[in-house]
Amino acid sequence: MKATKAIIVLACAAALSACGGATAFEAEAAPVPAVMQAKAPKVTVAGVVTTGLTSPWGLAFLPDGSALVTERDTATVKRIPARGGRAVTVGKVRGVAPQGEGGLLGIAVPPGDNPRYVFAYYTGARDNRVVRIAWDGARLGRQTAILTGIPKNTYHDGGRLLVGPNETLYVATGDAGVPDRSQNRSSLAGKVLRITFDGKAAPGNPRAGSPVFTLGHRNVQGLAFDSVGRLWASEFGQSDADELNLLRAGRNYGWPIHEGASKDDRYVNPVVQWSPTSIASPSGIAILDDVAYVASLRGEVLWQVQLAGTKAAKPIALDLGRLGRLRNVAVAPDGALWLVTSNTDGRGSPRKADDRILRLEVRGQ
Repeated sequence: MKATKAIIVLACAAALSACGGATAFEAEAAPVPAVMQAKAPKVTVAGVVTTGLTSPWGLAFLPDGSALVTERDTATVKRIPARGGRAVTVGKVRGVAPQGEGGLLGIAVPPGDNPRYVFAYYTGARDNRVVRIAWDGARLGRQTAILTGIPKNTYHDGGRLLVGPNETLYVATGDAGVPDRSQNRSSLAGKVLRITFDGKAAPGNPRAGSPVFTLGHRNVQGLAFDSVGRLWASEFGQSDADELNLLRAGRNYGWPIHEGASKDDRYVNPVVQWSPTSIASPSGIAILDDVAYVASLRGEVLWQVQLAGTKAAKPIALDLGRLGRLRNVAVAPDGALWLVTSNTDGRGSPRKADDRILRLEVRGQ
């Protein structure tokens, strides 16, 4: 994919507060019609969903509109009422060994009115792994490892899960601090994997018997589908560019040979990139009405990116006030966005009631 670069430089009070004092930011995206950019939805903070969490990471909704949230450093899964309120512990995941960026990370709920299990991604003593955990509607039960051997490290553990069609599960992994693993097709590190609910390589994968869907990633922590089923991913850069990528089966996204866009046709360029990385460090993403919302940690801002097929408009840094580090964002069943702050993950500046989840209203299109 070759993206035509359009560079924007914005300097305003909102960007100053959201980006930790930077005087400007530079974002690059393939151009789309200006009329589309003028219709960007308005996003406002509508209230607090819950407070008092400890390093919240993964977020997944249940059929009744309530949600499960993982706490990275406590190995705890909590349930939050659909209308907000106190988060109640529904179980702990065994075998979690929190360290650095590792711990209890992503969570996903299979479709249906009465799911009998959920999925979780965690860092253990020897590896990162995906488990299927029995769910009776109120408590977590027996857990079964379905994918093991994902390299672990203090940094770059990936961890996002996304349920796909035909009982498949997408698994985002990091390079675990060894960049060359991302180009090694026999390693599970630095990839987006596609497996069945039993942990086997999904039928139709680029290479039969391999769980690898895409490769050449540094540290993917966000996955989301658009309205026609295209898969998008957010990725942490090292020093040159953070990325929003459109994932295509079997393609190579360049790390560590390239960071951000290049002229090398062997590798897929990002659709959007942020430079320098201090204004983004993107973690979770959500897509609502073909507008992507990218939660940024170091940048401490929620980015709004209008999608137009395989292209994207210039990213907008939303002015939502000083919220600190943003770990995740998800579309609730009622069409609102739930935004997860992450100021107690070892790098933020915790304040009273951190960490918390906010409800965002999205109006207009």
